[in-house]
Amino acid sequence: MKTKPIVVIGLLGPTLDMGKRDSRWDRWRPTVALCRHQDLPVHRFDLLYQKKFGSLLHRIIEDIRIISPNTDIIPHPVAMSDPWDFEEVYGVLHDFATAYPFDPEKEEYLIHITTGSHVAQICLFLLCESRHFPARLLQTGPASGRDRDPAGVYSVIDLDLSKYDRIAMRFQKEQRDDISFLKSGIETRNRAFNTLIEEIERVAVRSREPILITGPTGAGKSFLARRIYELKRARRQLTGIFAEVNCATLRGDMAMSTLFGHRKGAFTGAVADREGMLGAAHEGMVFLDEVGELGIDEQSMLLRAVEEKRFLPMGSDREACSDFQLICGTNRNLFAETAAGRFRSDLLARINLWTFDMPGLKDRTEDIAPNLEFELNKFAENSGMRVGFNKEAGRRFLEFASSPKAVWNANFRDLNGAVVRMATLARNGRITLKEVEAEIQRLCERWQGGKVENESSKTDDPVARILGQDRAAELDRFDRVQLAEVIRVIRKTRSLSEAGRALFAVSRKAKRRPNDADRLRKYLDRFGIDWRDIE
Repeated sequence: MKTKPIVVIGLLGPTLDMGKRDSRWDRWRPTVALCRHQDLPVHRFDLLYQKKFGSLLHRIIEDIRIISPNTDIIPHPVAMSDPWDFEEVYGVLHDFATAYPFDPEKEEYLIHITTGSHVAQICLFLLCESRHFPARLLQTGPASGRDRDPAGVYSVIDLDLSKYDRIAMRFQKEQRDDISFLKSGIETRNRAFNTLIEEIERVAVRSREPILITGPTGAGKSFLARRIYELKRARRQLTGIFAEVNCATLRGDMAMSTLFGHRKGAFTGAVADREGMLGAAHEGMVFLDEVGELGIDEQSMLLRAVEEKRFLPMGSDREACSDFQLICGTNRNLFAETAAGRFRSDLLARINLWTFDMPGLKDRTEDIAPNLEFELNKFAENSGMRVGFNKEAGRRFLEFASSPKAVWNANFRDLNGAVVRMATLARNGRITLKEVEAEIQRLCERWQGGKVENESSKTDDPVARILGQDRAAELDRFDRVQLAEVIRVIRKTRSLSEAGRALFAVSRKAKRRPNDADRLRKYLDRFGIDWRDIE
């Protein structure tokens, strides 16, 4: 297969390419050196230079012709008054790339990025990445060792990242870390929710446009908004604060003042100037929770603040400026609110670019177990006490939490409250069936607005109280009657040993060394019961 002729485009290096005496041939000079490599035959060299370095240009051209007579050298004068002015340098190189008669079908192009100022090197990189230069990058350098070859070394860099597995893996790992961060490290299992978070991650790191998060109360809208802010701040995309406002608590002058600020004397009680949340969040993020509760006047001012980054504080004749990113949260249907005239259609159109609907807990039952572990860890951080479920209690709570009886009206707020209550009441760091059954009763009463009958209270059978109706129904009647008697005796005694002596009063006489407590403990183990569950 016939190879394409190689064309190199580069800048003359007024420092590295310098040299007048014969000793220059023993020194590495990047522009001359890259034409010394037999495995890199340069067909044409398009050399960009500033006119004030014309004498150096002629010397470099003569030197290249000596070592590589087949290389066609074409000088291109470029006007750069300040080689460190990014805008000027980029403009000059962009114009050159736009006017250059590239023909990738017939020629292979290499952009030499070793010479020129750092600004020029960055601009060449960006123009290659954007394909203004349909080329690969050529990096040269001096050889190492005692007998240094003046030809030096070179490497060709292809900006097609798909060819670099390690780089691609780094990006993938970074994305996985970002997604895990948004989920607080919770290994969620709900496929729809995981897909939602993956999309949110892509938007969060690539866009500063408004984001609208919808979903029922307690679904985690506020928590997610703060995690988005923390992710963007960690990536240095935001430097300002996170300002959170619950719009449902704002009315009248207080709404205007909280959001946009006021000047002293703007209204009764305005005894001093106030910056307002939008002003305080310059270069940061504003989260407006329950944005559907804002009045029409506040909506109008918010629209201008989002579009123009300018607004007028109350009582002021001078506009304030703030470049903030906006996230809105709501549990309302804003399209219905717009149709009813309670929400501005133009504001909805502006904040509806990225809309994400957060599912409620009852629609994510497979995520209850990992979130339960998260809540227990959070309780440990806040209280300094590590608490967990015993086996039967954990299974019982998860069965209930995933059943149709658990409506989770307040979603994760309900789950958090349930864990805090059970963990606080637990003895010796273990949540037992006793705490679980009491919490199930409490939750059902709250959700149904009054007293409800607990499953185990429907019967005076103590086995159902300890194991629950489902597990109790799996026992033979003989075992169930026997276990019920054991439970009643234990509840009347002060210790496992005392209960054992009462239960084994006859058979223990035939033993030389009776261990009544151990014997009773083993009996309870058959049913997965800890005597403290009964106590």
